[in-house]
Amino acid sequence: MIDEATFRNVSDKALEALKQSLIRAEELGDEPIFETEEKNGVLNVLFEDGSAKFVFTPNTPVRQVWISALSTSYKLEWDEAKNAFTLPKSGEDLRTLTERLLREQIGDDSISLT
Repeated sequence: MIDEATFRNVSDKALEALKQSLIRAEELGDEPIFETEEKNGVLNVLFEDGSAKFVFTPNTPVRQVWISALSTSYKLEWDEAKNAFTLPKSGEDLRTLTERLLREQIGDDSISLT
């Protein structure tokens, strides 16, 4: 397990990079489908139709990034080899998993978080 200071550093960077990707994706369509906001280190994705909310939270005691989305909790762990937070079950990194979840929520496979 990585130490607390390292976790805070890598989780802050990972969530900031994800936030920037989400903001870029927000602006691609004619009508915004979702909005991204950050508050007290927690990243929220709010869907315009009010149907759902995704919440991204760094969980320092267990050194994981948690995602609450689609009525499920996803717990991503730091993978040194990939230099990314990944979901152990699928191997998806934070950006890839978020992109998949957005596609499932919205029903649009063209959404991309690059």
